[in-house]
Amino acid sequence: MFPVLPRIARRQALAIAALAAASLVAQWVYLMGFRGTGPLVTLIEMLRYFTILTNGLIVIAFCAAAFSRTRGLSAPLLAALTLSIVITGAVYQVMLADLWNPTGIGRLADIGLHVLVPVSVLLWWLWYAPKTSLIWADLPAFVVWPSVYTAYALGLGTVDDVYPYPFMDPTIAGPWPVVATLGTLLVVVLLGGVGMIGIGRFTDR
Repeated sequence: MFPVLPRIARRQALAIAALAAASLVAQWVYLMGFRGTGPLVTLIEMLRYFTILTNGLIVIAFCAAAFSRTRGLSAPLLAALTLSIVITGAVYQVMLADLWNPTGIGRLADIGLHVLVPVSVLLWWLWYAPKTSLIWADLPAFVVWPSVYTAYALGLGTVDDVYPYPFMDPTIAGPWPVVATLGTLLVVVLLGGVGMIGIGRFTDR
């Protein structure tokens, strides 16, 4: 069902997976020192963040592509994951970068998670990923992961009043601004999905 990937594509997929994994480890090491928390507590805290979880999915998906000799995920799922990591980087740069100023290994992790991995994944998708099979009926697939994450993060927040991002925290932004921001991001995801399906529909690859 999935065409065999050329060796260079598999090598690049493995390199992207390694970059995402190294960035995650670097972030974990930095946060342990920055917050003074233990390894397990730090890991549990990290698992609240869309950036961390999405980069983790990138590690899994691109390892699968590297070792299975095929593109692994279906075209809609791979496109949706690509869009999620790209939006991760974009939202961070627009809404969150000024709130966080890591140094040393934390700075390297920050660049990896929010710049290098998103750009690398997007370029890999544009060049190697299956796209011609994307259809407009695939559009809902693009909002599945962001919606699952939003429910997960807000659900945890209602239990312990800890929210991963200020724009998701009703005690900071207010309930209706949170709804408005999340609604806007949903529209952005849908528009991004339209764009990616459009690329698939009109590409010659």
